[in-house]
Amino acid sequence: MRRLSEMRTADLRNIYCVGRNYRLHAAELGNEVPTTPMIFTKPSHSAVDMNGGEIILPGSQGSVHYEAELVFAIGRPYEPGIRFDELASAFTIGLDLTLRDVQARLKEKGHPWLAAKGFRNSALLGRWLPYSGSAELEAHDFTLLINEGEVQRGNVRDMVFDLQTLTEFIARHYGLGPGDVLFTGTPAGVGPLADGDRLDARWNGESIGSFVASIHS
Repeated sequence: MRRLSEMRTADLRNIYCVGRNYRLHAAELGNEVPTTPMIFTKPSHSAVDMNGGEIILPGSQGSVHYEAELVFAIGRPYEPGIRFDELASAFTIGLDLTLRDVQARLKEKGHPWLAAKGFRNSALLGRWLPYSGSAELEAHDFTLLINEGEVQRGNVRDMVFDLQTLTEFIARHYGLGPGDVLFTGTPAGVGPLADGDRLDARWNGESIGSFVASIHS
């Protein structure tokens, strides 16, 4: 199994993301809750660490929305029947950044979401923490603060599709193994970023990733 100390953003393989996995988030955007997991991907080049500095984001294509999520690192190859707790080696809080106006246009045309979801620096990752099982996850909330005010709060208990269901679905349809990471969906409270906003991702009240949004036209 890949050790926590070996987790580096540059070594990521596949970035799997789950859409509409919190009912209140689906409702706030006027979307139906899916009946099967809604999976999309981001290029590995979209990943960047939240290390307290500035992160450059595009500002010429409309609003950039933040979506805070629990993210898990897969540490061993998937085998039928394996439990998620045996697969995951680490977790963190990530941000699935979205060009919301671009996404709306793509949805109207029935086109893929890559341009809205896969741009450079759109997959932000906090500091990795050792994963010790689902019970610990359920005991704590994750939160996102912008300019010191809380904008999102979530808990793994509120997911539409739990971690085991997501694991089996992704492995069956796409494959799953060491170096892959899984963004598990965002709770309600998403919204647009402004240039100079300072974002702080927290697990159980402790900051594990922060950055300043530098939005360039």
